[in-house]
Amino acid sequence: MYIKIHKSGSSTIVALCDRELIGKTLKEGNITVTITEEFYKGSIISEEDAIAIISKASNVNIFGEKAVSCAVKCGVVDTNNVKIINDVAHAQIFRI
Repeated sequence: MYIKIHKSGSSTIVALCDRELIGKTLKEGNITVTITEEFYKGSIISEEDAIAIISKASNVNIFGEKAVSCAVKCGVVDTNNVKIINDVAHAQIFRI
């Protein structure tokens, strides 16, 4: 998996995705999402390290079975809240 942490002022967004999804464009209905290198391709990360980061993060954007599975395992995403776009799992976390 890739993880990339974006910081802007006091705001932080964590982008996490499965490695094979980089560069892919997903389309379903009126939804079109491109999983860009600029936003998602950061460091390669293990499942254990990904769980440690996303369990504390307040804003996370996640694509892919492995990546979403990490969020489900650590209890920050319920499987009922996982969106499937072109057979690819997607979840977002927003903590206020």
